Amino acid sequence: MTTIELKEVDKVEILTLQDNYIDLASQDGNEVVQRAMPLNGLEFSNSITAEHGFSALVSITSGDSVRTVLFDFGFSKSGAYKNAKAINADLSSVEMMALSHGHIDHTGGFDSLVGAIGKTGIPMVAHPAAFREGRVIKITDEFKIIMPILEKEQVAAAGVELIESADPYPMLDGGLCFLGEVPRKSDFEKGAASFQYLENGEEKWDAINDDTSLVAHVKGKGLVILSGCAHAGIVNTVNYAKEVTGVNELYAVMGGFHLTGGEFAGIIEPTAKALKELNPRYIVPTHCTGRDASVRIQSEMPDQFLLNMSGTRMVFA
Repeated sequence: MTTIELKEVDKVEILTLQDNYIDLASQDGNEVVQRAMPLNGLEFSNSITAEHGFSALVSITSGDSVRTVLFDFGFSKSGAYKNAKAINADLSSVEMMALSHGHIDHTGGFDSLVGAIGKTGIPMVAHPAAFREGRVIKITDEFKIIMPILEKEQVAAAGVELIESADPYPMLDGGLCFLGEVPRKSDFEKGAASFQYLENGEEKWDAINDDTSLVAHVKGKGLVILSGCAHAGIVNTVNYAKEVTGVNELYAVMGGFHLTGGEFAGIIEPTAKALKELNPRYIVPTHCTGRDASVRIQSEMPDQFLLNMSGTRMVFA
């Protein structure tokens, strides 16, 4: 197993450009949770939108140095980009990018966000399987939903330098870790049988082994782990992050935990209990976690639970 020695940082900020939820009148901000404002001046007219997708700017601060990565690109071509404009997100600060996996709800806004960064030659780290063709969601033998893919040619045409890695990969000079392919070890996180791909006409189960996360280490607090969908299982993901970094303390576990829909209903309970045992200071379910799972996790960990939205900045310092 590849290990990564993460540099400790003073602060991790995760600014969500797209998530499945929005409530512009929540008024529940604090020093950790900073909500987007629905205002143009003093007028209530600034819209932040929710979609079934995820995208975030991840910034790490060490002393006076602030460095930023773009993690995923959201679902529609313009959704995350429009939110970025509405909240005045500084896309020009992006030094690197990372892709959690190759599904459309994480790749759809690639062109618009990369174009808004306004620079060429920016490295993007992704697992090789993120570009797997022929992906479908199999409902029945006759009904298969096609999953559009991000093509390597599209990445090259955008002037992006693609770095493919199935292993953990250090980013920003070791201040951040691309976790790489996550081993499946828990006895309940088995993935979904409905995810398939077609190869030379043959139907195969898609383990979505490109699924991965980003990891940082906040000084004196522990790991901040951000998943895209956690198709490998969020418990597997957290345990692998601890193994790779050698850090056992958990400050925040955030991201999509993919517990929505009937196929995953049976693992909500063991996941919630396992997360409670892992005992992060904060737990932040997003995107594809689903309402039932989010409510269950909140009831299991009420003092640790944070609600995320499109436009929200989470500050872990």
